[in-house]
Amino acid sequence: MKNMDLFPFLVAALEASFKASEVILRVYEGEIDVERKADNSPLTLADKDAHRVIMDSLKDAVFRGAEDIGFLSEEGRDIPYHERAQWGYFWLVDPLDGTKEFIKRNGEFTVNIALIEGSRPVLGVIFVPVKDVCYFGAEGIGSYKGGGDAMKRFLDAKRGHPDFGTLEKLDLNGKKGRAGMLPGQLIVAGSRSHKNERLLNFVDLARNRFDEVEFISAGSSLKFCFVAEGLADIYPRHGPTMEWDTAAGQAIVENAGGRVLKIDMKTPLTYNKEDLHNPWFVVDDGRDRGLY
Repeated sequence: MKNMDLFPFLVAALEASFKASEVILRVYEGEIDVERKADNSPLTLADKDAHRVIMDSLKDAVFRGAEDIGFLSEEGRDIPYHERAQWGYFWLVDPLDGTKEFIKRNGEFTVNIALIEGSRPVLGVIFVPVKDVCYFGAEGIGSYKGGGDAMKRFLDAKRGHPDFGTLEKLDLNGKKGRAGMLPGQLIVAGSRSHKNERLLNFVDLARNRFDEVEFISAGSSLKFCFVAEGLADIYPRHGPTMEWDTAAGQAIVENAGGRVLKIDMKTPLTYNKEDLHNPWFVVDDGRDRGLY
């Protein structure tokens, strides 16, 4: 699928993310009951409801020439590898990324939806329910950001010619954000809930090589969005993540001109592995600064 062939998939992912946001906010505005998964990570009704809404929405969408698309979600992960390995395309979803931030009620949680071709993310949508802001990126289309009203106008034109003029284009080649504006300046993004010694060492290394280093933290996939829109130069992750945590963000960053690389091999993260854990990785704006 090349160029605008991805547009119907983008529309489907955007609409699914909006529906999921609505059910998430209904739970967020009331009492939040927390369960524990087998790995002791938290689970809420919002995770489960958003999973169901996204799965139903995407399965109801019909794509000419691509009727059999797999579906893999954090809340529906138990699909045998021998079955997944047959998929040419599949949706990879984190219905509520940042459950810890959701429980803390700090607003730093997202809906992540990606379309994977083979082992590559070719399309990604990240919706931020509390801020009513959406980021998306797709091959042949580029990466964009829009608020709720702008996204509604964009989707209203889905059967005609899409009006990208209502949205903010994310282009790291002509980066306009705060990051990298001054020589010797570096802005590092990191996890709010998963800081560790390796991240602190990375920041110390950066401070030895740059005149000014600022560290900004956030939950969920928002760090990918910070890099894609030029608010951060780099986001290193030295800790456990799963494929659904990163796929949508990777599509957005890559189609904005950035990179998502395995730290040890300096090659892009890949997907639909037998083991769905990611290796350590770094997200950057496409510039090599000699830090990894």
